[in-house]
Amino acid sequence: MTSVRFTVTPTKAEDLPGASDLSPDISLRSGSRVHFESESANRSDPISEASGGVTTTSATGGGGADTPDHSSIDQGEGNSKASSVYINSNHQVDDDDFYDKNLALFEEEMDTRPKVSFLLSRLVNYTNLTQGAKEHEEAESIGEKKKPSKSPQMGTLMGVYLPCLQNIFGVILFLRLTWVVGTAGVLQAFCIVFMCCCCTMLTAISMSAIATNGVVPAGGSYFMISRSLGPEFGGAVGLCFYLGTTFAGAMYILGAVEILLMYISPSAAIFEGEGAAMLNNMRVYGSIFLLFMALVVFVGVKYVNKLASVFLACVIISILSIYVGALVSAFSVPHFPVCMLGNRTINGHYITDNHCSKTVLGKVPAEKLDSNFTVNEHSTAGPTFDPSHVPEVMLETPTCIRMIFCQSSELNATCDEYFTSNNFSEIKGIPGLASGGISENLWSSYLSKGDVLEKGALPASQVAHPPSDHHPYVFADITTSFTVLVGIFFPSVTGIMAGSNRSGDLKDAQRSIPIGTILAILTTSLVYLSNVVLFGACIEGVVLRDKFGDSVKGNLVVGTLAWPSPWVIVIGSFFSTFGAGLQSLTGAPRLLQAIAKDNIIPFLRVFGHGKANGEPTWALLLTALIAELGILIASLDMVAPILSMFFLMCYLFVNLACALQTLLRTPNWRPRFSYYHWSLSFLGMTVCLALMFISSWYYAIVAMVIAGMIYKYIEYHGAEKEWGDGIRGLSLSAARYALLRLEEGPPHTKNWRPQLLVLLKLDEDAHVKSPRLLTFASQLKAGKGLTIVGTVVSGNYLQTYGEALAAEQTLKHLMDKERVKGFCQCIVAQKPREGISHMIQSSGLGGMRPNTVVMGWPHAWRQSEDPQAWKTFINTVRVTTAAHLALLVPKNISLFPSNTEPYTEGYIDVWWIVHDGGMLMLLPFLLRQHKVWRKCSMRIFTVAQMEDNSIQMKKDLLTFTYQLRIDAEVEVVEMHDSDISAYTYERTLMMEQRCQMLRQMRLSKSDRDRERVRWSFDDAYLSPRYKSPGVYSSNTSRGDRDRQAQLVKDRNSMLRLTSIGSDDDDDTDGGERDRAASSGSSEHHRRVQMTWTKEKTTQYRATHSGCSTPEGFRDMLSIRPDHSNVRRMHTAVKLNEVIVAKSHDARLVLLNMPGPPKNPEGDENYMEFLEVLTEGLERVLLVRGGGSEVITIYS
Repeated sequence: MTSVRFTVTPTKAEDLPGASDLSPDISLRSGSRVHFESESANRSDPISEASGGVTTTSATGGGGADTPDHSSIDQGEGNSKASSVYINSNHQVDDDDFYDKNLALFEEEMDTRPKVSFLLSRLVNYTNLTQGAKEHEEAESIGEKKKPSKSPQMGTLMGVYLPCLQNIFGVILFLRLTWVVGTAGVLQAFCIVFMCCCCTMLTAISMSAIATNGVVPAGGSYFMISRSLGPEFGGAVGLCFYLGTTFAGAMYILGAVEILLMYISPSAAIFEGEGAAMLNNMRVYGSIFLLFMALVVFVGVKYVNKLASVFLACVIISILSIYVGALVSAFSVPHFPVCMLGNRTINGHYITDNHCSKTVLGKVPAEKLDSNFTVNEHSTAGPTFDPSHVPEVMLETPTCIRMIFCQSSELNATCDEYFTSNNFSEIKGIPGLASGGISENLWSSYLSKGDVLEKGALPASQVAHPPSDHHPYVFADITTSFTVLVGIFFPSVTGIMAGSNRSGDLKDAQRSIPIGTILAILTTSLVYLSNVVLFGACIEGVVLRDKFGDSVKGNLVVGTLAWPSPWVIVIGSFFSTFGAGLQSLTGAPRLLQAIAKDNIIPFLRVFGHGKANGEPTWALLLTALIAELGILIASLDMVAPILSMFFLMCYLFVNLACALQTLLRTPNWRPRFSYYHWSLSFLGMTVCLALMFISSWYYAIVAMVIAGMIYKYIEYHGAEKEWGDGIRGLSLSAARYALLRLEEGPPHTKNWRPQLLVLLKLDEDAHVKSPRLLTFASQLKAGKGLTIVGTVVSGNYLQTYGEALAAEQTLKHLMDKERVKGFCQCIVAQKPREGISHMIQSSGLGGMRPNTVVMGWPHAWRQSEDPQAWKTFINTVRVTTAAHLALLVPKNISLFPSNTEPYTEGYIDVWWIVHDGGMLMLLPFLLRQHKVWRKCSMRIFTVAQMEDNSIQMKKDLLTFTYQLRIDAEVEVVEMHDSDISAYTYERTLMMEQRCQMLRQMRLSKSDRDRERVRWSFDDAYLSPRYKSPGVYSSNTSRGDRDRQAQLVKDRNSMLRLTSIGSDDDDDTDGGERDRAASSGSSEHHRRVQMTWTKEKTTQYRATHSGCSTPEGFRDMLSIRPDHSNVRRMHTAVKLNEVIVAKSHDARLVLLNMPGPPKNPEGDENYMEFLEVLTEGLERVLLVRGGGSEVITIYS
């Protein structure tokens, strides 16, 4: 596909060649000749000199040939001069024939900023332009840590290993692992346990690396995450982990209550019945247990530690009894029969007579038999039975099970169809290790809620209708699946941070945490995996799937395998869960206390306080309240997935922290634990994330939302912390990478947005003079892109360093007040103009440099007390132009709206006089993104000259705005009257007279200062004999003459210092001062040797006081205004009349800002032109482009 590119060829020797490669590729380097380049053509074809000639270029050509160095200097033939794209030299001839009188104010830059009509006429006919440029990618201490009242003495065994074992071997091992094995099968159960154990092992490795990279104080896991990932992540994950630990305590308490009410003392139930009554029992007893545990923890953690050994002994004994029982079952099978009807499991609680059959032979007294009694084949009485001779008879009687199925004690009653067609059988609940039962338990058997537990190997005749819940079967209480089992089992491996949570009590946390945690995980993993195999090999499948042991008459399933008695497991598991709950209620408050002491979440500060010995009293109270919420749920299976999410999220970020620190190679990352690798951390992070969504995707989303909300709260309202975290290191690495990528080329037009450098001025009290300037910048940026707020402090950096810091703080406070996201920069310089120049040159870094300067208009510059203000303004305009930066000058900035004053209606008027890169089009669009300007409509005005077709211009402009996707009203203003009015002539004359008068006043002021210093010196130091009309007398001593010469030299030095420190010390008249100083110096040198006579003194005064007399201003009366100034004033007056007439009611007027004059002597005239151009307008934004396209018609 052929692509045509539209570029502009330079026509003047002083202009730079080349074209911008931004899209649309419209060069701003020329105003007369245009070339169109086709990418499919040959680059070697010569360039046609005719307007509109075609230049061919290769599609593979580099951009460097099309965009020459902008710093190059062209030499015109016979008139060599340095090129400057924006500030041109004086025209030696009148260019009225070439330039329009109505645009004379912009005539010096017509070659770099073409007329709008010229642009539109070329652009509207060419729609398939090339894109041009390539695109590119874009200490704080650890809180005020209180030292414990006594030094910690806990070692690895008591401080880490045993607490981890106790938490890991909590409730799930004894209450749910057999059910998981029976439901999922040995293979899938082994996979579930292995995945969970791998997750915790990988997390422990990462945690060990972090824990050995420095001192880990109280709050272990939270401390490690927060100092590795920053306060936001640390606070969010720390709170999630705290909630997980607290809910774990609730889960352990619920497990203890379940053991008590179902296996130890069922008669202790307050509410009788199933379902809701059982839940209420769990709530009541759970609350009592929680209160008791909280009191134990409140008394002191040392008592928990003392009880921990007792509880752990119960756990170890219970686990050992399982292994011994499994070995014993190979030789002596325990008697736990299971009653089956067909292949369905019968609830053992209903077999009150211990008979698993439909009927049973029983002895019946003969007197109870009536005369109608018929002897059947199973009776022991003969056919000639006489009740009077036989005292009792063996007869068939119905069992309790038959009565339930038949709803009657009669043998001939109608019974359930399945009951009638199937027979009872009895199987071994514990077939033993040598039975080979593992082959039946290898595969999964997932059930839905209400399904009956069945043994597939038994024969059974199926019936059409499903079993009823009033039948004495064993039913599944919940719907099971692989994901559900993962969520329920995972809490059994979540105790790995029980030791790190109590790191403040450890003697050597760096050594104890890795060793104790990894050993505990290895121990528990081995126990879990071996138990999965043992359970599958020793216990019958239907018993394994029986969660509450109903098939074995309410015995704890794992207890049926224990040796010597199931009570070993029951008592041991009860104390185990009780102890695990105590450990959770010990660790969770300390974790919350560590978070509160860091002061990153303001409303948690109160929980940082505790008893005199540092025990977290208030944190314990909150922990008990949250745990009570978990107890009120009253279902262990519902609480387990909740805490699984919180723990998995914590483990995920521990792995992320280790991986980040390893990959970033932070100099401070020197862990003593060397058995880690970033790939293991990433694997652990992936496993954690996968387990979160496998177990419960909706719980995972809720947990992430909670963590995200906490993260945002800390980010916006929490205290700022600098902990040298990995996220900050990641940000630095990402910023470095992005900056290096930005250096690969200039930004594409589609990616261009104003990167602002806002220049603010401070008063004597270090207050910002125009704070609305920053308000306007915030409205323009709407929080996007780069913003640098800068100011200049006059003086020496070594002496005004404190003032510079104060100024920087003032800027930061103002930026916070206006909600401007960016950076502030304060430069100290002897002169403000030099400081601004340095700031423009040095602001930003790499590709993130400002491309737009925002500065205020010098208010009342004619009457300003600071005569250098308007000169600094013009110098800044020149500097920004030379640096190819855009410039925005809001005039009457005090009248601009604040962020709390949105406009409900109005217009933003754009006066597009010359094409300046499209800034005038883009700025209103950006402003209207802000709520202040959102409801304002946009109008675009452009100016048509005598030779322009205004109707066609309007059509072209409408087409252009449509292609730009900008909604705006369009109007073309015709300016045919080119006659210069008397008002324009008079205004120009007054302007030049004023400039001449100011120039004379500056000269006379300089001479008056010299005279004042000279005669003050004469009156103060010269003796009368030196003032006599005679020459130096012979009586004058040599010392007096030397003293007089030295005093005159001192006066010369004073004059030079006074000249240097005067207000006139600027670049404009620096040459005149140098010449005056040079002539004055030689004159003073001659004056040292002159003879002071009265006549010579009078003559000298008369010669050097001419400028102070009225005759010095006589030349001003004969001034005739310069013709070029008259034409420029005519443009300013005519444009102002049109703008005021059309836009007097506009909320904001955007206007092309003319460039400064090439001759510095006309600076006052330039300011006058701008004043005339903007008179009568309330709010004006003068816009000057940076020489590149900033808006494109392409997607």
